[in-house]
Amino acid sequence: MGFLDTFKGKQYKQQSENLQAELDRLKSTFTPEMRNASELMKLTDKLNDEIRSLNQTISDRNETISSLDSQISSLNDAIKYRQDEIINLDGQIEIQSFGLYTPKYDFASSDIYKDRLTEIRNKQKALIKEGKAVNGNMNWTVNGSNAQGKKMVKDMQKLLLRAFNSECDELIDKVKYNTFDTAHKRMQKSYEAISKLGKIMDVAITYNYFMLKYDELCLALEYRKKKQDEKEEQKEIRARLREEAKLQKEIEEARKKIKKEQNHYQNALEHINKQLDSASEDEKAELLKKKSEIESELTEINKSIEDIDYRATNAKAGYVYIISNVGSFGKDVYKIGMTRRLEPQERVDELGDASVPFNFDVHAMIFSDNAPALEAALHKAFENRKLNMVNTRREFFNVTLEEIEDVVKKNYDKTVEFTRLAPAEQYYESQKMREQYQ
Repeated sequence: MGFLDTFKGKQYKQQSENLQAELDRLKSTFTPEMRNASELMKLTDKLNDEIRSLNQTISDRNETISSLDSQISSLNDAIKYRQDEIINLDGQIEIQSFGLYTPKYDFASSDIYKDRLTEIRNKQKALIKEGKAVNGNMNWTVNGSNAQGKKMVKDMQKLLLRAFNSECDELIDKVKYNTFDTAHKRMQKSYEAISKLGKIMDVAITYNYFMLKYDELCLALEYRKKKQDEKEEQKEIRARLREEAKLQKEIEEARKKIKKEQNHYQNALEHINKQLDSASEDEKAELLKKKSEIESELTEINKSIEDIDYRATNAKAGYVYIISNVGSFGKDVYKIGMTRRLEPQERVDELGDASVPFNFDVHAMIFSDNAPALEAALHKAFENRKLNMVNTRREFFNVTLEEIEDVVKKNYDKTVEFTRLAPAEQYYESQKMREQYQ
């Protein structure tokens, strides 16, 4: 439309120029004998009026074109905004197709989900009872009987509703994160197919009833996920309690061991002090040397006791470990975890039990006064690199050791030495072990 107006504007301008040229030509051809002052004035005024009218039309058209250009610009901005929205929606659909379902309700506990499921099912029952779950034309007659015709329509409604409910119940019972999109599509197709089957008698599942079934599908999936999350959370709490129990046991054993060593060296120091009282000058030199060694050992023991007391009172002190298992998970897959144990290697050894065919390799064992914060910083940095996006409590990430080092440097004020292995050799060794077991 802008192009057409521009074209017309040029036409009007050309006409104005042509009229002006014609006026100039006529003036040049008039001879003194032919000139009539009155007629010339009238013709001149008429042509000037036409020129002014055309110029005004050109000005109006230019303003219209400017306004249209502004509107087109606004429309283009609106189109771009809508396109961005479509891209975002497509992204959500693609995420769901990979099993990353976006929660519709996201309630805090499974009990709330359970109550809402009961509420949704009661609403379905109410619609069925009120005759609002299925539509139907009750004006049918069979053998001239309205009652028989009405009964036939109701029987068809019951049949199609039972078929729809059976299809939905099967989908709801088996729905999972990676099958939700398929289950939704099947439910939609069942809804449409049943409407076609009952088309002759206008029998069809109502949209309200269909949406209640869709809500039940979403609730059932999120309910199972929440139950699993709560189960994992309880499992994590039990694991943490076991870790705390093991830590307390380690602390008690360490205290007993250090106390025993402390008593040993204190007794040795008392014995040497007694010997010094009666020793000769030559013997004193050797005894003083031994005494210095014992005092040094006692200083180290006192330091160890302070460290144990600190670990017992500071609930956040512990180790963040960076480990891998190339034979089990492949290259550039690292587990980033945390333990408060006095001997963190024991925790790593526990992870390499019968659940994986090969032992874990330790790349870094980082002691921190606030180990949970350091672990959380690393997990947050690699949030989108998790191997398990459904169970977010899994701590495996597809990253490089260099990337982990960079994040540690930003969140830890001490130097950490990372152990680098030869992945190719390790993988080769794991392949040899696999061949032996096969």
